[in-house]
Amino acid sequence: MTDTTKLQGLRVLIVEDEMMVSMLIEDMLSDLGCIVVGPAARLDEAIELVNAGGIDCAVLDVNLGGQPIFPLADLLREKGRPFAFATGYGDAGLRDVDRGSPVLQKPFREGDLARVLRELRAVVG
Repeated sequence: MTDTTKLQGLRVLIVEDEMMVSMLIEDMLSDLGCIVVGPAARLDEAIELVNAGGIDCAVLDVNLGGQPIFPLADLLREKGRPFAFATGYGDAGLRDVDRGSPVLQKPFREGDLARVLRELRAVVG
């Protein structure tokens, strides 16, 4: 089984407020064989999608138009769904409780996304 095959069918929620970045992530996920959930550009949309179920993991922009993503990170943690943060600031903008979570440093490449998704997939099983 190849690394890409391991990602086939993985349902990934995208939470990103920049349309072009969101579209790029969608394309990368599709190329990796993942199923795109969303994307959500607002926190309330993302919370609805998580509460509806049907996701394996999520890629979260840390800052949605000035609103921190942390309430969604807490909800995902409660539901046992792994996630990665996508940010231009590395883990510097994360809360202490979030340190150690996977971080995609923007801008990132498909290979970086695949690596993080394999980490998340290992948690999902």
